[in-house]
Amino acid sequence: MKRSILCSSTLLLSFALVACQPSAQQSAAVADAPQATPAPNLTSMLHNPSRTAANTARDQYRNPVETLEFFGVEPHMTVVEIWPGGGWYSEILAPYLHANGQYYAAHFPQSETRQGYVNSRNRFAERVGSDALFANTIITEFAPLEQSAIAPAGTADVVLTFRNVHNWYMGDGETALAGAFETFFAALKPGGVLGVVDHRLPENRPDEAMRSSGYVKQSLIIKYAEQAGFVLAGSSDVNANPQDTADHPRGVWTLPPSLRLGDENRAHYEAIGESDRFTLKFVKPVTSE
Repeated sequence: MKRSILCSSTLLLSFALVACQPSAQQSAAVADAPQATPAPNLTSMLHNPSRTAANTARDQYRNPVETLEFFGVEPHMTVVEIWPGGGWYSEILAPYLHANGQYYAAHFPQSETRQGYVNSRNRFAERVGSDALFANTIITEFAPLEQSAIAPAGTADVVLTFRNVHNWYMGDGETALAGAFETFFAALKPGGVLGVVDHRLPENRPDEAMRSSGYVKQSLIIKYAEQAGFVLAGSSDVNANPQDTADHPRGVWTLPPSLRLGDENRAHYEAIGESDRFTLKFVKPVTSE
C-alpha cells in the first residue's frame, strides 16, 4: 500500500513538472515578442549620427547634457526650441524626442526678409526633410513682436531659448522681451518649464552696454519672465565662465566661436573661451480652475 501511494505521488509530481515547462510554441512566442526599446539618454545623443563635428567640438562650452538635465527635459515631453538657427541643439533634441516626445522648432518667421534669416530657415527646413532623425520635427515660427503660435496653446512641457534674448533686446528693446515671454507662457502647460541661456552682462554695468555688446543682464530676463507670470525656479552656473569680463572691442563676438578680430590677440581670446552665460529655469504656476 505504501508503495502504491509513493508511485502515485511520483507520477503526479512528474505531471506537474511537465506542465510547468513552456511548450516550444510558447518559447517561440516569447522570442518573437517585440522587445521594449530602451529610453534614450542625453549622453548617448551627443554621439548620434546627425551631429556635425564642428558642433560636437563646442560641447565643452555649451554643456548640453548638464543644461538639458537642469531644465528637466525628458524623452516623452513636448519641447519647443526658440530660434534653433542652424540646429546646434536640434541635433540633440530631435533624436532624443523622436520616438516618444515631440520637438517643435520655432524658427524665424516667414515674414522675415533679411537674407541671412531667410537662408537659415530654409537650410533648417531642408535638413528636417532629409534627416531621418529629424522626421518628427514640427517647424513653427517666432517673432517677439507678433502673436506667434510656437506650439498649440497650453501643450508644451518645456520651452527653451539659447543665446537669443540679447538679439530681441538689441532689435526692439524691452517691448520685444515682454512679447517674447508672454508667447512662451501661453505655449506652456501649467507646471511647464521655460529655460533661458544667454551671455551675461554684470549687473554693475550701464544698461546701454546691452544695446550693442551681445551681453544682457540676468535681472532683465527675470523681470520680464515674472511680469509674464513665470516663477523663477532656479539658476545654474553650468555655463558660467569666470574668465570672461564681458568687456571686449567687438562685444561677445570678440570671443570664440566668432573671433571677430581675426588674428588680433587671437590666442588671448581663445584662452578665455566662449562667453560667460547665465542659465535660468522658470516655471509656469499651476493654478486651480
